[in-house]
Amino acid sequence: MISSESSAGPAPTVYPTLRTRRLVLRAFEPADAPVVQRLAGAAAVADTTLNVPHPYPDGAAEAWIQSHAPAWARRTSVCFAITEEGELRGAISFSLSAQHQLAELGYWIGEAYWGRGLATEAARAVVDFAFEVCRVNRVQALHYARNPASGRVLEKVGMVREGVHRERIRKGDRFEDVVECAILRRDWRKQ
Repeated sequence: MISSESSAGPAPTVYPTLRTRRLVLRAFEPADAPVVQRLAGAAAVADTTLNVPHPYPDGAAEAWIQSHAPAWARRTSVCFAITEEGELRGAISFSLSAQHQLAELGYWIGEAYWGRGLATEAARAVVDFAFEVCRVNRVQALHYARNPASGRVLEKVGMVREGVHRERIRKGDRFEDVVECAILRRDWRKQ
């Protein structure tokens, strides 16, 4: 169960903070930029994500963090810092399509924190937030077919594998197969 500093109903005007048993999902702060650059820019993390570069360029984390508040104000996306005991562990976000009542989830966790259930715990909270607060009908996510651990995270939060898009994404010099997963509001309610 999550607790949120925002309430159900119309999307809050302040940047939301979500709390789980172990985690606080909060807005990124400018002081997080060096840790973002180090964690996200690690080769293993960048390799499993579409938009994280390696090497991670100087100044990119600061620009990325500055984009979050305006995007939330427009209700086009929300991005949370995944923190545990006050320390940054990763990021989780979703883009929003109001027209289609759709959220598309994405996340990364620093390599040192893999295998501890942080992504699953954060994803549960964010999926709940998408349905409860943003009132979407569908939350979807993609993962590389060669990254089954990410697929297990999505399954644990109730998403269903809908199909494989062969060579849909180009990452560096190779084309990647991606798996699409989703959960609908009616399925989420049953959980």
